[in-house]
Amino acid sequence: MTVSRIAVIGAGAWGIALATQAARAGAQVHLWARRPETLTAERTLPRLPQAVLPASVTVTSAMPAQADAVLLAVPMQHLRAVLDHIPPSGPMIACCKGVERDSLALPLDIIADRHPGLPRAVLSGPNFAHEVAQGLPTAAVLACDDGGLARHLADHLTTPAFRLYASDDTIGVQIGGAAKNVIAIAAGATIGAGLGENARASLITRGVAELGRLAEGLGGRMTTLSGLAGIGDLILTCTGPSSRNFSLGLALGRGESLDSILGQRTTVAEGVTTAPAILALARAHGIAVPVIETVSLLLAGDIDLLSARDRLLSRPVGTE
Repeated sequence: MTVSRIAVIGAGAWGIALATQAARAGAQVHLWARRPETLTAERTLPRLPQAVLPASVTVTSAMPAQADAVLLAVPMQHLRAVLDHIPPSGPMIACCKGVERDSLALPLDIIADRHPGLPRAVLSGPNFAHEVAQGLPTAAVLACDDGGLARHLADHLTTPAFRLYASDDTIGVQIGGAAKNVIAIAAGATIGAGLGENARASLITRGVAELGRLAEGLGGRMTTLSGLAGIGDLILTCTGPSSRNFSLGLALGRGESLDSILGQRTTVAEGVTTAPAILALARAHGIAVPVIETVSLLLAGDIDLLSARDRLLSRPVGTE
């Protein structure tokens, strides 16, 4: 199976970065944009001016009729609606992270529901869009239940500066990508509240344990969370100043209200909608996730920052 025609659905920062990377890998790229006019005459996104789309990328508001692979780079909560308009073609690769709010479905579950029988995969890892767009060195993981297909797709998107590792643990990779955004909010709030770097490092580490329990409890492998889709993504999202979820937590920690923070933003912090959804998923499977639970309660306004801190610090100290 050749992968020379790639469709990227979504022309936000991540979609632009993926389209640019696919073009670097030698593909002809169809980039679907809901509003193509948001791109400048120089073929850049105003908030990502350093990324100029290559000539091999066609930007259009028409859905692709044919593609050897489809990269889905739309916000998680819009994925189902967008899929209804994409004709079945090549394998669909979810490049979004989260849990659907109403159904508690993961991205590949939604693809399977809308396009049953179509090969599907998920791409995740520590990837800031602006760095991928600039061609700075990065690595990610592409997971598919069919390990051979995962390697095949990864090979066609890999370049020297964008290294894609293959996996067959789709559950672990999806859980890592979803839950890390919630942990990042907690990490940001920790720093914003002045609790220190020791506290942030401890919280990230306990977050890794929660991600591992979630992955294993839902049928994935705990070891997957020791890789790029787990620890790698957590390190970046919980420490990088460009992280939307970390910066949101930082503002919460400094005393700003959630409504005020969201009102000032044009980008999506997926952790806000993911927190209650992934908490419900964990509870349905009897999995303990104290950090995620605390963040969810904080975002809902059920507890304040001081109560959130005390809630975590008063937990019994176990063994490791």
